Amino acid sequence: MSDQLAYAILTPHALTRSRTGGIISRLAARSGLDLVGARMFSPGLDLVREYAEAIVSKADPQEPRIQELIRDYVLENFSEDSSGRRKRVMVLLFHGEDAVSKVRSVVGNFVPGKRGGQSIRDTYGDLVMDENENVRYFEPTVLAAPTVEEAEAKLRIWTQHSDTDGGVLENVVAYEAGEQPERTLVLLKPDNFRFVSGRPGNMIDFFSRTGLFIVGIKLHRMSVAQALEFYGPVRDVLRTKLRGVVAAKAKTALEKELGFPIPGEEETKLGELLGPLFGENQFENIVEFMAGRRPSACPLDERDQPGTEKCIALVYEGINAVAKIRDVLGPTDPTKAPPGSIRREFGSNVMVNAAHASDSADNAGREMGIVNVGENQFRRVVETFFGKA
Repeated sequence: MSDQLAYAILTPHALTRSRTGGIISRLAARSGLDLVGARMFSPGLDLVREYAEAIVSKADPQEPRIQELIRDYVLENFSEDSSGRRKRVMVLLFHGEDAVSKVRSVVGNFVPGKRGGQSIRDTYGDLVMDENENVRYFEPTVLAAPTVEEAEAKLRIWTQHSDTDGGVLENVVAYEAGEQPERTLVLLKPDNFRFVSGRPGNMIDFFSRTGLFIVGIKLHRMSVAQALEFYGPVRDVLRTKLRGVVAAKAKTALEKELGFPIPGEEETKLGELLGPLFGENQFENIVEFMAGRRPSACPLDERDQPGTEKCIALVYEGINAVAKIRDVLGPTDPTKAPPGSIRREFGSNVMVNAAHASDSADNAGREMGIVNVGENQFRRVVETFFGKA
């Protein structure tokens, strides 16, 4: 057994056909590995050529003909289209014991004539040949390294280009004249990462119903400072809007304890006194849930440190992106969310409600700035594990 860093590359076709969620779900659930990094790329010609040249390998158990098909596929399908628009590619990083072989096993190998549904390629990939064994159609869907050495070598290629060719992508989606696309932020919250499971991928699969495009992805650990800024607008709301709830609870508790009724005027005063305190406590609970620490228990000089809780930040782009995402997500309270919505399926309560989505284009811009989805965390993970080249 050995501690390894592995990758899985989702092809432009897999992303366009909204297979992203199903693929991520299988990779996590079947490998049992920890997802430690993710980045969107729009590969330039240099990256495409360097990676394609490294694909054919004697260490790969797939027959040379299949490797050559993959190399040619990358050269054709990862390169920009005839209009000069670059393609979208997603690269995921997995960490754990024997990660390279586990990821490759889940992805699967192409064997002409074989039929089955065990691997990702069995389900989502295609190798169609005619009676003369000429290839009529080929789609690998996901690419993964065959050996530890090749995982490192190929990850270094992607890392070398991760600043220039990766991040929150621009001009990768074509629109009709006059269409005004929006961008919105989605956070898959820490309750989805208590243990390795297919939940995050299943939720992304739900979001794919919108027909929107993922243009940014980042595995994020929110700091206390980021959580304070991100959720700051709800702080005053919590301090004021919960007064009635607190007043009623306090009235019930005191009447039971003291044995006499509390008049309405005094009940109102209880709300005015205790409401802000209760609201502040709720706000601290939110920050602790997202960052792993309560602001009151975190020294000022530690507030900018990455938190202990993991989430996935996604940037979706498309027409009416904000409304479409929030419609699939459902209302804040999972008990009030309609069947088929993410919060109804995956949420537990108002705070542990599976995911966050921006409520306006302006807030999306503010929130994306705080989370900094374009930050090159991908490079940091690779260079921390393998060392700088």
